[in-house]
Amino acid sequence: MPNISPSTLQIGSTIGALVLALLTIFIRLRASNKPVTVKKIIIPPLGMSTGFLMFVAPMTHIPLWWGVIALFVGWFLFSYPLIRSTHFKKLDGLIYAERSRSFIVILLGLLVVRTILHQVIEQYVSIAQSGALFFLLAFGMILRWRLFMYKEYQLFLRD
Repeated sequence: MPNISPSTLQIGSTIGALVLALLTIFIRLRASNKPVTVKKIIIPPLGMSTGFLMFVAPMTHIPLWWGVIALFVGWFLFSYPLIRSTHFKKLDGLIYAERSRSFIVILLGLLVVRTILHQVIEQYVSIAQSGALFFLLAFGMILRWRLFMYKEYQLFLRD
């Protein structure tokens, strides 16, 4: 296996994050044209939960309190803008996510903050540990946002 420098890994991960953010924006905009279902709400965090398998590898091990802090930052701080920008509407008995220009700005803003945090944190931990921390942050963010979406979806079903 070729020896890859940490700076190459950092550049690759930043480009990968940018591509994923743009893909998320594209998918989210297309999804607003289709009705929301429970399945569409719960599958992303369920699929993402397989990422916890990374902690089998010793190189990703971090102190428990670091992981708890990362989860809490995602849960309480990073999920808030996503929750505030998520709204539903009911048309012909079906529930749709409303398009939000702020959602795109929020995703790009979160990407910028994540990239800056990544630069700072990688000075103190390995790339694998940094990846583990940011996975936990993202999982906390996605889980809370999707739980909010599920709750709102259930309220719209009752109307």
